[in-house]
Amino acid sequence: MTTPGDVTDLQELADQLLQAPGDRAARTLPHPVDGLRQTVLALKAGAALHEHESPGSASLLVLRGRARLVAGDDTVTLAANQVAPIPDRRHSLEADEDTVVLLSVAVDRTPVAD
Repeated sequence: MTTPGDVTDLQELADQLLQAPGDRAARTLPHPVDGLRQTVLALKAGAALHEHESPGSASLLVLRGRARLVAGDDTVTLAANQVAPIPDRRHSLEADEDTVVLLSVAVDRTPVAD
């Protein structure tokens, strides 16, 4: 059951992250959803998450701003209220303007064998 403590105001969090020092900030949401990790990332205009490995099954929802998801020669431009899957390969994220995104990643809950 969801309790008031599980609720996050994404617009308020976006404002806080964009006001943080530096060109990017992030916060992983604390809600207890098995198999799902969600992180809100804020990137100031011109900032980037440089090329990195895919987190596995994941999607990116732009809450505010405009960003480019780049994987090799493929580029997808996303604006506010647009969502796209994260490519299953190395990729980067570049902010064309102050941007806030919600990264949702499926987390493997398979127990580790001893």
